[in-house]
Amino acid sequence: MAKPDNREDNAQRIRRNIETTRRNMEIADHEIETTTDPHYKKQLQEKNQRRAITIPDLFWEMKEEEAFQEMKE
Repeated sequence: MAKPDNREDNAQRIRRNIETTRRNMEIADHEIETTTDPHYKKQLQEKNQRRAITIPDLFWEMKEEEAFQEMKE
């Protein structure tokens, strides 16, 4: 049986995901600066590009969840 939809901690979970993604970007930036492997550098740059695209979407989703929780209260 499916669990009921519990959205109480969604905004907090999304906020943690944003923070983790930003931290991963910083780590990758450091790796990009220090690595001598061009293939690895390219992989990290591509990952960071995807992460940069994802952050605004996550932020928007977090705001939606916060608004939903406010309406619910």
